[in-house]
Amino acid sequence: MSETDPRFSLANERTYLAWIRTALALVAVGLVAAKAIEFQHDALRWAVAIPPIVGGAAVALEARLRWRAYERAMGAGDPLPAGRSIGVVSALVAAYAVVVLVAVVLD
Repeated sequence: MSETDPRFSLANERTYLAWIRTALALVAVGLVAAKAIEFQHDALRWAVAIPPIVGGAAVALEARLRWRAYERAMGAGDPLPAGRSIGVVSALVAAYAVVVLVAVVLD
């Protein structure tokens, strides 16, 4: 296993931290939705609050997996793995926007 150029390892770490910031932001959005947004029905409030909290946990776990996979690939001199989760995150955010829109209209 060859030694990874520190610049690449540090760039990977910065990317990991960006994913963690995104995860924390999602959890914060869910908390705000749960506590600050007034819905007439609790089910609508939780339908808006729970997805970003769960999404934040999933993004945090994915960040760790991506960081480790990239470190291993760089250390072995292999190509970096494809980032398939980015498309999933985009699709889930779009679906969440629809959930929020429906919740607002139904309220």
